[in-house]
Amino acid sequence: MIERHYDLEQEIRPGKVLLLTGARQVGKTTLLRRFLEQTSLRYKLDSGDNIRMQDLLGSSDFDRILAYAEGYELIAIDEAQNIPDIGTALKILVDECAGIQIIATGSASFELSRQVGEPLTGRKRTCHLFPIAQKEMLHKFNLHELKNQLEGFLIYGAYPEVVTEPSASGKKELLIELVDSYLLKDILALEKVKSPRTLLDLLKLLAFQLGNEVSLNELARQLHIDVKTVARYLDLLEKSYIILRSTGFSRNLRKEVTSKHRYYFVDNGIRNAVISRFNPISERDDIGALWENFMVVERHKFMTYSGQRIPLYFWRTYSQQEIDWVEERDGGLFGYECKWSTRKRVKPPREWVEHYKNAEFMVVTPETGYELIL
Repeated sequence: MIERHYDLEQEIRPGKVLLLTGARQVGKTTLLRRFLEQTSLRYKLDSGDNIRMQDLLGSSDFDRILAYAEGYELIAIDEAQNIPDIGTALKILVDECAGIQIIATGSASFELSRQVGEPLTGRKRTCHLFPIAQKEMLHKFNLHELKNQLEGFLIYGAYPEVVTEPSASGKKELLIELVDSYLLKDILALEKVKSPRTLLDLLKLLAFQLGNEVSLNELARQLHIDVKTVARYLDLLEKSYIILRSTGFSRNLRKEVTSKHRYYFVDNGIRNAVISRFNPISERDDIGALWENFMVVERHKFMTYSGQRIPLYFWRTYSQQEIDWVEERDGGLFGYECKWSTRKRVKPPREWVEHYKNAEFMVVTPETGYELIL
């Protein structure tokens, strides 16, 4: 069993709702159940998939809801996003049951946050769970062992079931099942998207443009839909933890590109499953993109778990000088260029050095990158 970043015993608070969010199958339910097995609190666990729970907690009926929680110190609700108006029910419990502790898990952030945002103002805290981070893997492996497994993470990603599955064929089956049965489930159920095929085709286009700026007009043309629909679909994919958006960095230098975005997949395995490419690194022409995606996402996990939620930027000028990702933090500016090969020496772009004189620059290779994510 791989220890996850969050210790729910340390995260819960009396009179507060703890929201545990994340994509489907990242381990939210497992984390919740492991905590409940060890807690001394008198608890009740239910699922938002249960139609009776949807009726009870979606009723806003004070008497029914308070009777449901009577005598318990902790209420745990898995898949809470499936309960209509769940925020109101949780507010009733927090306000009327002195000292009660509540955990609610949800896989669809856009729906869960919409339902709980206003009712739980000042009454909630949120923990976001990703596929397994390299930092979490340190509980099981040392740095040398992690580096030896890098190819597996680049190709198959870090979903818990995939990581613990020993065979390559088993990993492929799990990832294909994830894409076919779980990946778009929340969007299709909660947003009533008319064409699931179009969403999957959009993901394929993003997979082939990994690490490059994306043109919404070009995506719309290839998918035969309008630009506004493309923008909406990208927003839904981002809010359901499938993709991560990077925006162009600029401090008002006219030569800098800011109008386009880059998109990364929150998991390398999902990206490869979308386009059905699981061949080994030695046979790939996209290893540079896979390494960049891996590093950007692992850095995002590391910073989020460290409590540093900073925007993700890339930097590029119209003269084609660029840096893969940029961080603005602690009063400083940091540029990172991802390179799979360590043979060629890379210098910072001339315009970057001229216009951002105090900025730092680092080439991120498999030899140097781990210090940024561990």
